[in-house]
Amino acid sequence: MQKVNGIGGVFFRARDPDALRDWYATHLGVNHYDPVAWKQREGYTVFAPFAQDTEYFGKAEQQWMINFRVDDLAAMTAQLEAAGIKVETHPDWDSEVGKFARIHDPEGNPIELWQPNQ
Repeated sequence: MQKVNGIGGVFFRARDPDALRDWYATHLGVNHYDPVAWKQREGYTVFAPFAQDTEYFGKAEQQWMINFRVDDLAAMTAQLEAAGIKVETHPDWDSEVGKFARIHDPEGNPIELWQPNQ
């Protein structure tokens, strides 16, 4: 059986695509495809549909949430906070699979940051 071998892109609507594209590049290092697309490092990718009534994403109307792997969650948190970005953490989010934090992009989309356990 043929299988997909990774995520080729994440596409979503935005009120101001150019500003949002710049925000992701500036604060998370995720570049648009021009001139070169962002290349992720090999690692785990979780694909997990959630129940329609989940509260995990925050707002009930939120249909998706992206999760980015990070090497050092504490350093990433400090970097984001220094840039004036609010970072949410909760001890109960940390688990046997790693540590988690949450931020929101300028349009309110939730972004989960995950430092996997090695």
